[in-house]
Amino acid sequence: MVIAAGGTAGHVVPALAVADALREAGVEVTFVGGQRAERDLVPAAGYPLDAIRVEGISRSNPFKAVRAVLRAALAVVRCWRLLGRLRPVAVLGGGGYVAGPVGVAATLRRIPIVLTEADSHLGLTNRLLARVARRVCLAFPLPGREPPRYRVTGRPVPPPATDRAAARAEFDLAEDERCLLVFGGSLGARSINQAAVEAFAGAPFRVIHAAGARDFATLRAPGPGYDLREYITPFGPALLASDLVVARAGGSVFEIASHGRPAILVPYPRATADHQTANARWMESAGAAVVIPDRELTAAGLRATVEKLLGDPERLAEMARASASLARPEAAREIAGELMAASR
Repeated sequence: MVIAAGGTAGHVVPALAVADALREAGVEVTFVGGQRAERDLVPAAGYPLDAIRVEGISRSNPFKAVRAVLRAALAVVRCWRLLGRLRPVAVLGGGGYVAGPVGVAATLRRIPIVLTEADSHLGLTNRLLARVARRVCLAFPLPGREPPRYRVTGRPVPPPATDRAAARAEFDLAEDERCLLVFGGSLGARSINQAAVEAFAGAPFRVIHAAGARDFATLRAPGPGYDLREYITPFGPALLASDLVVARAGGSVFEIASHGRPAILVPYPRATADHQTANARWMESAGAAVVIPDRELTAAGLRATVEKLLGDPERLAEMARASASLARPEAAREIAGELMAASR
């Protein structure tokens, strides 16, 4: 199988979860991607990566938009040759601009395509390829996207960490210490990073903060109980060790749910089609999260919300149960099964 995924970790990590499920079933997997998150994540997971030169289509800069389209066209030629050499029995499009040229080349070579959509709206690449795909696997139910072409599988995530005692020991957490986990994706979330460092100075609980690459060098931990890091890999133990999470509301909501963590979600306000707000409201409506719009995020308000939740163990436990109820632990295997069915 060939998996086309790249750009952000939000596209690559789910694709790797499917790749692992395929590998467990004895399937050989090769990735096609660009030069961003996939450049490091895919080889680190033990999969070969063939690189193509692509970029997202800018909605604000006409020159960059034209350049992106030209690169995509050239990438189709490169992908045609790649697929001719690799001879895959099926192709998985993991969403994002990397999947476009691979999907077009696969269609021209009459190779079956399966698509995954991690967000609460169908992205541009998936909208264009959906009409030729054997199946489109959705993280969320979407209006007008019905069976048999569309199937709600949930978003594939890595297997969750399960040993809470070991996870807490990894972060030097005592049995009776409360712990807040703050994160915002591989690049980080500037508004959350800045609010958290100010909000939790001198907090009476421990804080683990994965700030991401963009802001890490400019941030300083405000006290000895504040564990500030650029990345945390693997991430599952950090989720399991925590009692409450503060995060954006991208595809990581499924990782939060897979670990049964209650959350305070601050959706990224400029996400395409405002899908992060839809993701956050999905968790909120189940009772698993509290939502703070980015424009309303302040250090004082964030601290007050965290202290209120951490001070109410009964509500926190209810939110944790609600979060766990949203998990889709078989998503990766279900998507792997769709790929294998498409290849027959």
